[in-house]
Amino acid sequence: MALQVELVAADRKVWEGEATQVSARSTEGDLGVLPGHQPMLCVLAEGEVRINAGGWKSATIDGGFLSVDHDRVTIVAESVDASGMGS
Repeated sequence: MALQVELVAADRKVWEGEATQVSARSTEGDLGVLPGHQPMLCVLAEGEVRINAGGWKSATIDGGFLSVDHDRVTIVAESVDASGMGS
């Protein structure tokens, strides 16, 4: 089982694909999302978002939100530094 992940900045889609885990920092603290996670919506703090898609990829965001619903994770931020996402 895998997560369908979409990372979006205000001006572009940064990354989309399958992953086994997503981690990020919300305004309430660190969180991790695995397949089968209950639906949720949270506000993200400025910091790093990490996506395990056959190896860890990371992006730095300025804050935003993360939603989880039926193994679909959507991360939306105003700006994203995707230099750690690789190819």
